Amino acid sequence: MRQTPLRNTTILSCLLFIAAISVALVPAISMAQAAKHVTEARDAAQEAVKYGKKGHIENLGKQAEKALRHVQMMQKDFKGNTHVQAAMASLEDAVLEAKQGHADKGTEAAEEAVMHLAEVK
Repeated sequence: MRQTPLRNTTILSCLLFIAAISVALVPAISMAQAAKHVTEARDAAQEAVKYGKKGHIENLGKQAEKALRHVQMMQKDFKGNTHVQAAMASLEDAVLEAKQGHADKGTEAAEEAVMHLAEVK
């Protein structure tokens, strides 16, 4: 079957529209993923603080590690953000302190991470 110029134009227009929508959605999906990691990191860091205040060192460490994984995933979306970098350093300290059995120092480090994560926009 032979295609008419009008049909070719319609097909091309549809393909361009689909391509434009796809290009527009990629950043939106990326930002939604970044926001999800920020929320997950905050929640886990707050849980680490809660457990640390109760003296539950193992759970403090697990939650700090969970928060740290989310912060590591956030890095590409928040390149150069000093709060993300500081949160990472604080969470690394929290994990280390928990492994060494220091609930008080681990809790302090997790609290610092919570403060930095609250500033990530």
